[in-house]
Amino acid sequence: MITMRPARERGYDEARGLESRHSFSFGSYQDPVHTHWGPLRVINEDRIAPGRALGEHEQQDMEIISYVLEGALGHRDALGTASSVEPGDVQRMSAGTGLRHAEANPDLHDPAHVLQIWIAPNEAGGAPSYSQKHFPDVEKRGTLRLVVSGDGASGSVRIRQDARLYAGLLEGDEQAALPLASGRLGYVHVARGAVTANGHDLRAGDALLLEDETEVVLDHGRQAEVLVFDLPPH
Repeated sequence: MITMRPARERGYDEARGLESRHSFSFGSYQDPVHTHWGPLRVINEDRIAPGRALGEHEQQDMEIISYVLEGALGHRDALGTASSVEPGDVQRMSAGTGLRHAEANPDLHDPAHVLQIWIAPNEAGGAPSYSQKHFPDVEKRGTLRLVVSGDGASGSVRIRQDARLYAGLLEGDEQAALPLASGRLGYVHVARGAVTANGHDLRAGDALLLEDETEVVLDHGRQAEVLVFDLPPH
């Protein structure tokens, strides 16, 4: 079964220099039909105004992944981490029993364009932790590069869940395929550009939810940057 989730149907929120589009219920946007897909809880597409600070807040029992498309995301947390997340970087924060952190767009001239992704861990608790890794474009060109996993395979960033996140850049005749094991869920999110996924034409912000499918096939990319999730069932 394949379900398309058009970008225009996502939730929308704008306040004090932060513009967000929500693929799943988040904050004031509550949609009982779109609350999660397996352990995938949040995909927020955020545009953060120049110099905008999001303020310190606490999270717990969530694997939080930041994927920057343009600009930079400044990060600091109670672990003493201070970092800048830039295009090609994948940042992972395991909130565990609770971790206070703050984010900001450090650039005073240009906005930041960021995907914030939350995945529920396989069990609650645990010590908070942080990691970040850069994946150059050449590793994602015409293929699906594993960037997040539960076991750290292929040098991916490790999370506390049996979930895998792949990133790909596709153009023209390039094609990428990902097999899905029996019982697994797939989720395709087009970060930018356009692509055909399993015969469905998708544009930036569109998503495809897959259940009882054997693979994800991407082709006919038009400056496409695509995230593909391989997830355990509901």
